[in-house]
Amino acid sequence: MNTPEQPSTVVFIRNFVFGVEDSLVSTVGLLSGVAAAGVGRSEILLSGTVLICVEAFSMGVGSFLSESSTREYEQHQVVSPRPSCMGGLTMFISYFISGFIPLFPYIIFDLPLALWASISASFLALFLLGAVSAYASGTYIARGALRMLVLGGLAVAIGIAVGQVVR
Repeated sequence: MNTPEQPSTVVFIRNFVFGVEDSLVSTVGLLSGVAAAGVGRSEILLSGTVLICVEAFSMGVGSFLSESSTREYEQHQVVSPRPSCMGGLTMFISYFISGFIPLFPYIIFDLPLALWASISASFLALFLLGAVSAYASGTYIARGALRMLVLGGLAVAIGIAVGQVVR
């Protein structure tokens, strides 16, 4: 039986997992690529901060617009913006906060330690996100954790490869 809370819970979980995963993967991928290209610490911090701010806003707005459009299509009328606003806000906050997980090591460590600390922290966060997401959905925790880790790890590999090639 569907309750009024279920759709908002689904919207929250979807936007939270998407926001955290996308932020971790995009940010660590960018930072790894920029670091692999041999630029300095200040350029890495600037690139990461700009990415986190712009993408958090973009992802939040994108979530709001897609949720609103989907609900309007399903109901064939203008709908209340409240659930869409909550989805967009969840996406913004989860993306913004999670983006600092891979960026923070560049604040406290010098290169190349910062690169490896950033990758390690991001991998740990992805693994935990996959485990929590799998637990919440009642699926195999190890499979969810490993799936999130492997797919996120591909972004790091792509970032480093592009940074090396462009360098």
